[in-house]
Amino acid sequence: MPASTKKPIVVVTRKLPEVVENRMRELFDARLNADDKPMTHAQLVEAAKTADVLVPTVTDRIDRGVISQAGPQLRLIANFGTGVDNVDLDTARNRAITVTNTPGVLTEDTADMTMALILAVPRRLAEGTAYLKDTKQNWGGWSPTWMLGHRIYGKRLGIIGMGRIGQAVAQRAKAFGLQIHYHNRKRLPESIEEPLGATYWDSLDQMLARMDIVSVNCPHTPATYHLLSARRLKLLKPNAYIVNTARGEVIDENELSRMIEAGSIAGAGLDVFEHEPAINPKLLASNRVVALPHMGSATLEGRIDMGEKVIINIKTFLDGHAPPDKVHPAMF
Repeated sequence: MPASTKKPIVVVTRKLPEVVENRMRELFDARLNADDKPMTHAQLVEAAKTADVLVPTVTDRIDRGVISQAGPQLRLIANFGTGVDNVDLDTARNRAITVTNTPGVLTEDTADMTMALILAVPRRLAEGTAYLKDTKQNWGGWSPTWMLGHRIYGKRLGIIGMGRIGQAVAQRAKAFGLQIHYHNRKRLPESIEEPLGATYWDSLDQMLARMDIVSVNCPHTPATYHLLSARRLKLLKPNAYIVNTARGEVIDENELSRMIEAGSIAGAGLDVFEHEPAINPKLLASNRVVALPHMGSATLEGRIDMGEKVIINIKTFLDGHAPPDKVHPAMF
C-alpha cells in the first residue's frame, strides 16, 4: 500500500476492549461499533466497500457476497479470532486480499474452559448449582447417595485435534490423572507424546469406541464438518461424555441431542453450537448437558491480546511487510 499521510480506514465489526479501541483510534481512522450490535450482511458489504482494512469477528460471515463487492482499496481482512471459517479464503485470495487471524493467545484460556467442562459434566456441577438456586427446592443437607457423579481420575480422555489447545488440554488432564489419547492429522513427535503419556490413534473410529471422555479441539474446516457424524457418535460408549470448546459444526448436533435424550450417551459439556446463537432445545432441557454461551476464550486478558495481535498485523501490513499471522488456506 503506498505511503500516505492519511490514516487508513479500519472498520471494526464489534465492540472490543476499550484499551484496544483507544489504540486503534490513535493509529487508524477507526470506524468502531459502539453499541456492539452484529452487523447485517448489507452492513458488512458497505463496510467492505469503504474500508482499507476490515476487522471482523468469528461470528461475522465474510462470505463471497461480501468480498466480491469489496472496494479496490480493501487489501486486508484482519480477523479478530483464531478460526477463519467465517471468511471465504478462496474468494479473498482471488481478490488479492490478505487474511490474518490471532493464533496462540487464546490457548490457555480455552484449555482452562475445556478442563472446567471435563470436570463439570461428570460431577454434575451445573445441576447442583441450579438445585441450590431454585427457591422451590428445599435442600436437606448432605446425603451419601444424592447427586452422585463419576470420578475422572484414571479415565481415558480422547482429544480430537492435538494442536496448541489440544496439547494444553492434555497437560491439564494429565495432572488430574486422566489417560491421554489423541487423534490428529499427523502424529506428534515423541518429544511431545512422551511427557504427556499420550497414545496416538490413526483411526478416529477406534479411538471413539474406547474413550470415557472425548474433547473436541480441532478447527472447523470442510474436512471437519460433522466429523463426529451420527455414525461416529454411535460408536461412543453409553457412559461416555463429549466436551466441545472448538466449533459446533464439528458435531452433528441433532444426533447428539437425540442420543442424550435417549440416554445413549452420558452427557456433554458444550461451549459452542452448530447453529449459534440457536441451540437445540433438547440440549438445554437436559440435566446431563452443561451449556455455555461461547465463553471459552472470554477473558479480558485474552481479548486484549487478540486486539494487540490484530493491530500488529495491520501495522505490519500497512508498512509493506508480510503480517506475522497471515493465513494460508492450506493451514486449515
